[in-house]
Amino acid sequence: MRPLAVLLLLICWPGAAMAHGVIADIFASGGQIEGEIAFSSGHVAAGATVIVTDPQGTALGETITNDDGFFSFVPVQPVAHHFRADLGSGHVAVMVMAEAEIRALMMGQSPRPATPSDEVRPEASATTTEDQQALATLIRQETRLLKREIAALRERQTFQSILGGIGYIAGLFGLGFYLAARHRLDR
Repeated sequence: MRPLAVLLLLICWPGAAMAHGVIADIFASGGQIEGEIAFSSGHVAAGATVIVTDPQGTALGETITNDDGFFSFVPVQPVAHHFRADLGSGHVAVMVMAEAEIRALMMGQSPRPATPSDEVRPEASATTTEDQQALATLIRQETRLLKREIAALRERQTFQSILGGIGYIAGLFGLGFYLAARHRLDR
């Protein structure tokens, strides 16, 4: 009976449930593609090799993440770019930038479609293109940290969820003992 109890304890051990997810994002920045790869636990994927391919799988190049999990890549072909990084232990980051975004990036245009609010009279616009790019860079940097924190909070185990899991396990053991006792009484 003891080996069975030890086996059940090892199977139900919460260590396997403490896994984490991968957070990956890419965006156009100036004339290049920048990206970030991190784990939802808050750790970054430093030194990870990012392989860049076209939609058919032909290699376009590769880059390596820095100590903060960031990478950059300059596109040379106007095709969709697929970014893939194998982080080990079954963790794979996959990101895709569409062909239209790549073409706009290579022509030096904004990769987003124009909206009616973009039709502003020149004298009413007080910001320059440089100001807009600086603001976009600042916003990207700030939202990176928020994305990591949100993902880490989603993965965090609360005391209530741990107690709930223990309750389920105790309930299953109780059901098993009840059925075993009924089976013995029916004999």
